[in-house]
Amino acid sequence: MAYALCLNAVGSKTSMQQIKWFDRKFDFDFQQNIFPSIIERLAGTPIRLKTKIEHIPAELLEIKPDEKWSIKENIGHLTDLEPIWQGRLDDILNNEEYLRSADLENKKTDQAQHNKAGINDLLSEFQEIRKKTLDKLVVLTEQDVYKTALHPRLKTPMRTMDLFLFVAEHDDHHLAKMTEIQTTYNKR
Repeated sequence: MAYALCLNAVGSKTSMQQIKWFDRKFDFDFQQNIFPSIIERLAGTPIRLKTKIEHIPAELLEIKPDEKWSIKENIGHLTDLEPIWQGRLDDILNNEEYLRSADLENKKTDQAQHNKAGINDLLSEFQEIRKKTLDKLVVLTEQDVYKTALHPRLKTPMRTMDLFLFVAEHDDHHLAKMTEIQTTYNKR
């Protein structure tokens, strides 16, 4: 019941339109160590994806609304970006001045043909690669959590904690996109 209410709230015509990812602004001024909570969010994404997919009819998984990514492509995109997050962690831990750049055109996702993959394969791939990220995060010291490097697009220092809050927000952004697709096409 709560899930249905959440879907109705997120997908209803009266809810606000989600801001585009590249238009988002981030504020990392907080000083408290919230890293354990961030790790919980990151660990929960594969579970949330699996639960979400269980409630989406198979015929909606490959629909590309307005030629934007399908649900499968959104999932594949999360997998495609995980090596960037892992590499950026390495950049911070190796005291690099800047975090490595991401492909802002998302060519990897556009060329990957995620719609041809089975949904269980996409979910498993994401779960496996996210586990590798989490394995790196759970062994960090508090000193590691507060180390920084400059984000190349945002031009702001990011601590390890900030980077993975950014990743958790990115996960949620794509989960919300999937819900938007589902609710839009369920009403037709």
